[in-house]
Amino acid sequence: MSRRVYTVVGKMRLFRISATLLIGSYAALAQDGAEIFRNNCSACHRAGSPTQAPLPETLRGLPSQAIVAALETGKMRAQGSALSPAERGLVASYLGTAERKETIPPSARCGAPPGRSENTAAWNGWGADSANSRFQTAKAAALSRSDVPKLKLKWAFGFPGVTTAYATPTVFGGRVFVGSADGTVYSLNARTGCIYWTYKADEGVRTAVIVGSNGEGAYFGDLQGNVYAVNVETGALRWKTRVDEHLYAEITGTPALESGRLYVPVSGGAEQVGAGNPAYECCTFRGSLVAVDAASGKQVWKSYTIPEPAKQTGRTAAGTPQWGPSGVALWSSPTVDLQRKVIYASTGVNYSDPATPTSDGVLAFDMDSGRLLWSRQLLPNDVFNFGCVTGKGNCPQTPGKDADLGTPPILRSLGGGRGLLIVGAKSGVLYALDPDHEGKIVWESRIGAGGPQGGIMWGAAAADRLAYVARSDWDPGKPEAGGGMFAIEIPTGKKVWSTPAPKPACLGTPGCSAAQPAPVSAIPGVVFAGSLDGHLRAYLSRTGSLIWDFDTLREFPTVNGIKARGGAMNGSGPTISGGMVFSNSGYSRLPVIPGNVLLAFSVEGK
Repeated sequence: MSRRVYTVVGKMRLFRISATLLIGSYAALAQDGAEIFRNNCSACHRAGSPTQAPLPETLRGLPSQAIVAALETGKMRAQGSALSPAERGLVASYLGTAERKETIPPSARCGAPPGRSENTAAWNGWGADSANSRFQTAKAAALSRSDVPKLKLKWAFGFPGVTTAYATPTVFGGRVFVGSADGTVYSLNARTGCIYWTYKADEGVRTAVIVGSNGEGAYFGDLQGNVYAVNVETGALRWKTRVDEHLYAEITGTPALESGRLYVPVSGGAEQVGAGNPAYECCTFRGSLVAVDAASGKQVWKSYTIPEPAKQTGRTAAGTPQWGPSGVALWSSPTVDLQRKVIYASTGVNYSDPATPTSDGVLAFDMDSGRLLWSRQLLPNDVFNFGCVTGKGNCPQTPGKDADLGTPPILRSLGGGRGLLIVGAKSGVLYALDPDHEGKIVWESRIGAGGPQGGIMWGAAAADRLAYVARSDWDPGKPEAGGGMFAIEIPTGKKVWSTPAPKPACLGTPGCSAAQPAPVSAIPGVVFAGSLDGHLRAYLSRTGSLIWDFDTLREFPTVNGIKARGGAMNGSGPTISGGMVFSNSGYSRLPVIPGNVLLAFSVEGK
């Protein structure tokens, strides 16, 4: 008996010793991970950093395997390439949680199989129409000016395992189609939020889903440069096409669908970020517009924003080869002009020298052939990459202001066959261009001071003779700075009204800001806009008076059982259709306030 007791006690002592050693090993691993993070990552992942990197406390809410994936195959693969596999694992263990992301229970599925989607009133894709107006008609909105103050939350849907919700929801045939930062695309019942189907893309889906007019195909892009077509009813894959083979090619702007073709904008911002690594050979990506056959996924034509591939131009002080020209990404959805048979696209900065005449402007492509018809540069010599932020060797000799165009041009008719393209820039200026005279500037109207995060970030809305635009002017050191709504007369550029941003109620919360970089949306009589302070607001379109304000900075019970919280609103704007308003909330980049929820509002009893 005593021998057994001794043996058990001896085993317990051995267990305690082993546990102590194990805990010590984990502590050492965490310490190593902390040191690797501090030496390689902390310059960007800090408060006030302009790199859009999430704060460490945000990353600690992610599963560690998600952080490893980001370092190996995702947006941080350039930074991850400077680390060994073991080091990437240590950083992920230090930052992330060992818990796997939540899973959606079977009870969140719709009880009855979906009926066939009808081509009913919809908000289809990024801009609600081919002109990217972000304006919903009275019939399709089924929401009047007097209804808006009565809007109440109807349901909330949580995106598992993510800290950002930035894909614009599409409404078609009584369903909501929306992508997630982990690559999952959802088809939901618009009235209840129950799930019809899900599809998992290879990388995050930031684009809106666009549904074919026949209601059969649903199309979207991911952050690895893939375009997908899935069956609207089932989510089954019809085809998948990679539109650019560059390692950092990605699709952030929603493709435009017209006459059986998808017009796909290709961006490559991950290379611009990757240039913060001094060992990276910067830069070789060049933006492009790709026409894809919607039935088969086959490429019809491809036009680059820089005609020739990058060539080696020299070496950094550390001896790393330099390449150029590069960049001129297409960040936003193209605009279709059927009258002129033209596709318009706005462009970003050059990533490396030499500068090109196509950056920071608007390009016009022939719809049939892809031939570049004209380009209008608005901000010349803007060469910038994140080597300029980290103080590393890839920064150009004369860095620009990183004041590119992330807003799609809005095509507005003036009657008599005349029209204007309305487009905003991060410089804080809204422009009107003449599409019949090679994009000649008709007027320009400054609404903000501008800077790397706006100015005007993601998009305006237009109805009748007015354009509605929100101001960012984000300043991480001044949370009350920035924000505000403006109405601009389209024929003249005259300011009709402006409304300052309310003082943020979240002051003291990390990432809180009054800035309003998110795109705005409009219905007759009302303009909707989100803010980095987590508020979704509605304004009278005639006066700018605030008539509805919903604070999303809280936890929400969700219809799919996922823990969900609202946060900063950026990257996507509200969608209005069938008497309801749908909006994502949460954005962990810049860094601002993370979140992972899709919210649906309606008027009770309607």
